[in-house]
Amino acid sequence: MYERPVIHDLRRRINEKRRFIQVIYGPRQVGKTTLIMQILDNQKSPSLMVSVDGISNSNSSWISMLWESARVKWKENPDQEFLFVIDEIQKIDNWSETIKLEWDRDTREDRPIKVVISGSSRLLLQKGLTESLAGRFELNYLGHCSFLEMHEAFGWDHRQYVWFGGYPGSAGLIDEESRWKRYISDSIIETSVSKDILMLTRIDKPALMRRLFELGCVYSGQILSYTKILGQLTGSGNTVTLSHYLDLLDQAGLLAGIEKYSPTKLRQRSSSPKFQVHNNALIAAQRHETLQMVTAMPDLLGRMVESAIGAHLLNHSLTQGYKLYYWRDRNNEVDFILEKNGHTIGLEVTTSETHKLSGMQAFQNLYHPDKVLLIGKSGLPWEEFLQINPGELI
Repeated sequence: MYERPVIHDLRRRINEKRRFIQVIYGPRQVGKTTLIMQILDNQKSPSLMVSVDGISNSNSSWISMLWESARVKWKENPDQEFLFVIDEIQKIDNWSETIKLEWDRDTREDRPIKVVISGSSRLLLQKGLTESLAGRFELNYLGHCSFLEMHEAFGWDHRQYVWFGGYPGSAGLIDEESRWKRYISDSIIETSVSKDILMLTRIDKPALMRRLFELGCVYSGQILSYTKILGQLTGSGNTVTLSHYLDLLDQAGLLAGIEKYSPTKLRQRSSSPKFQVHNNALIAAQRHETLQMVTAMPDLLGRMVESAIGAHLLNHSLTQGYKLYYWRDRNNEVDFILEKNGHTIGLEVTTSETHKLSGMQAFQNLYHPDKVLLIGKSGLPWEEFLQINPGELI
């Protein structure tokens, strides 16, 4: 079975002397549980894995009860280390306080029980980690699969990846596109919205948030002001509400609002967002076209390619530590700006034969970036760009 590259760092951390709780987090259906099972399959020391999925009315006492079971199993071989894994931890109320209590108890009593927890809600996980578990954990982000991962695991070509995105669980369905679209809509989109957002966060206008997501997928790769967004949405709301909902969709690994680049942070926060899906499958699943049809539609294929480039940059920003922006001033625009440790790179994406570089020139004159890069015709082919780690450009 194919192993995602992140598994090597996680295995190394787990095999070290007990030091930190290992936290695996990321969007739904990107392979977190599979990754854990692959680690357990090669684990020499005894282990116990439990999942909150399917457990109704789970509370923090459930953690303590299962943790005690892990201690009982460890006592069968007290000279060995023991690995305790809890999947989808964020669904338990006050989970972080109980994890802290039990972890500290094992530390005081010198029990070599290592702990791995995983979850799909970045917002709720980080809140619990920072409030109760400071200094006791390491984060391991598992994002959407890249082109190289889908190519190596399933033999996909570039156009398949641009259309079907990076959900490994859906790979076996792409020959039946209607079935694939139902799977993405029902098992990923609906589940992410209903379980990771609506059930775990207070949402006053759920219908508005769903429409915002649908609109964001339609306009992925495009800049829209919140005022224009409100004009296309049914239901009352305001720009603050939309910004909050967009942030929640981003935390769930669905849809982000990329901010405008500016040295003044206040102007960034007040800028019109550039919609960007985390995974192109979220677009394709809501369209009636098939991959065969899109291949003969250069304009739509070009928009999907540009969105795939944006998703590639967005997902790597979460592991490489760079900030992702766009830039626009009147008629001048640069598709993406990467910033890290004072270094800045401008990226322009084009899939047409003709391209306008006035925006890149204006950006260079104004901000003097470390480098600029054209992706597409007359530049680095987009197929090649999807195979590189953008963080290495900086």
